[in-house]
Amino acid sequence: MGRKRGFAEAPVDSKMAAGCCGVKKQKLSSCSSSSTSSNNSNENHCKDVTRTNGFSGCPGGRNMVVNSEMCCFCFDVLYCHLYGYQPPRSPRFTNDPYALKDSRFPPMTREELPRLFCSVSLLTNFEDVGDYLDWEVGVHGIRIEFINEKGSKRTATYLPEVAKEQGWDHIQTIDSLLRKGGYKPPITNDFRKTIKLTRYHSEKMTLSYSEYLAHRQHHHYQNGIAHPLPPYNHYS
Repeated sequence: MGRKRGFAEAPVDSKMAAGCCGVKKQKLSSCSSSSTSSNNSNENHCKDVTRTNGFSGCPGGRNMVVNSEMCCFCFDVLYCHLYGYQPPRSPRFTNDPYALKDSRFPPMTREELPRLFCSVSLLTNFEDVGDYLDWEVGVHGIRIEFINEKGSKRTATYLPEVAKEQGWDHIQTIDSLLRKGGYKPPITNDFRKTIKLTRYHSEKMTLSYSEYLAHRQHHHYQNGIAHPLPPYNHYS
C-alpha cells in the first residue's frame, strides 16, 4: 500500500525496549518492545500492527497486551502534529517520548490521513540464541548485532512477518539485515556465525483512519476508557 512509515515509539512496561523495523546503532534490551508504523503515509518509523479485531489471545493462550488505544494514540499524535494542536494527553499505557522526524521518509501530509492505516506491534519474549539459524520464518522476529568492517557495533531487526512476506529463507533474511545494518563487504558463512541473534514474537494490530475516527467518537464521553479527543474539526 505505498509507503510505509511510523511515527511513535512506546514501550509498554519496564521490561520493554524500543524496537524498530529499521536499523538502530545501539541497543535493545532483552525483553519486549512496542513498535508502530503507518502505511501509505509517513514520518518516523517504528511500531508495526495487523488486525486482530476482538483482541484475541496470543500464541500460547495468553491475553494480548496490544490494543486499539495504542493505534489511536499514534493517530492522535500525528493529527495534532499536522494540524498544529497541543500534543494529546498521555495515554494510560506506559509511553516513552515519541518522535516525529525520520530523514529516511518524506513528511506526511494532511491529505494522506484518510488513506492511512496505523499498525502497532508489541514485541515480546526476547530470547538470545547461540545459532543464527535458530528461529522460524513467519513466527519469530529477529534482531542481529554484529561488528562491521570498521570495528563498530551495529544492530538491525525485522518483525516476524517481514521474511515471510518477502519469501526469504533464513540466510536471505540474515544477509538482508546485514546490508540494512550497513555491512558492505562480501558476506561469508564464517561471518554469519559471528552474529549475535535475538529472536522474539510480536502482537500486532492495525487500525484504519476511519476506524480511528469511529473509535474516538464512540469513546469520547466515556470517562476512564479513553483520553479526551483533541479539538479536531471533525467533532465540532
